[in-house]
Amino acid sequence: MTDKVIGVLGGMGPEATIAFYSRLVSQTAATRDQDHLHVIIESNPRVPDRTAAALGEGPSPVPLLARGVDALQRAGADFVVIPCVSAHIFLEELRGRIGIPVISILDALADQVRDDPGGIRRVGLLATEGTVKAGLFQRRLAEIGVEVMLPGPEDQALVVSAIYAVKAAAPEAHRRKINAELRAVSQRLIDAGAEGIVLGCTEIPLVIGPADLNVPVFDSLSLLARAAIRAAGGTPVVFESPKQGRSE
Repeated sequence: MTDKVIGVLGGMGPEATIAFYSRLVSQTAATRDQDHLHVIIESNPRVPDRTAAALGEGPSPVPLLARGVDALQRAGADFVVIPCVSAHIFLEELRGRIGIPVISILDALADQVRDDPGGIRRVGLLATEGTVKAGLFQRRLAEIGVEVMLPGPEDQALVVSAIYAVKAAAPEAHRRKINAELRAVSQRLIDAGAEGIVLGCTEIPLVIGPADLNVPVFDSLSLLARAAIRAAGGTPVVFESPKQGRSE
C-alpha cells in the first residue's frame, strides 16, 4: 500500500507547527530517511485569531483555513491535520468547504483518554478561552463518559497568559515561570478530583509535559502526530504511558 501524504495546516502558531512536525518525526517508527512519511506543511500565521473569532471579537478564520487546505490538496496532500485546537471550533464549517479529510485533534485525544489503563473519568483542561467556551473537549469527552474540569477564573487567566506568552516567543527564563504556574494550576485541578490533565492548546505542551505532574498528561500535539502517522499508513513508535510523574 502506498503511504498517504500528510498535509499540515500550520502557523497557528508557528512554534507549535515546528513542535508538531518534530513529534511527527520522533513518533514514527523509522530506521532511515525512507521510512519516514511524506509531509507537506502550509504555515500561514496570517490566519485570524481563532479565539477572538469564537468570542465574536474578530473575523472568521475559515476563508484562510480553506485556502490553506486547497493549497495542500493541490500540492498532493491526501488528508490534513491542524495543530491548533482553537481552529477546531470551526472544523465542521471548514469541512463543508474543502475536498479532503481533516483528522480531528479532539478525536485523537479522546481515543487516548478512553484507552488509558487507569480508567480515567475526570480530566482537567488547560486551553484557550475560546476552546473552553466553545465546549469542544467537554462535548467530545462526554461522549466517552469523561467529565472535564475547568480552572477557576484566576487560573484560567494564567493559562491564557501562558499561551500568548509562548506565541510571543517568551525567553527560557519566562518559560520556567510559566511552567511553574501551569503546574500549580494543574495541581489545583488534581486536588479537586482530576485524574489526568489535558494539554488542550498546542502551545501548552511547549512549556509543560508528562514529567511535570504525577497523573496522566495528554499532549494534544503528540496524540495528533500519532493519529496522522497511522492515517498515512505509517507505524507509531511504541507509546509510552502519559503518566511519567514529576520527582519532588
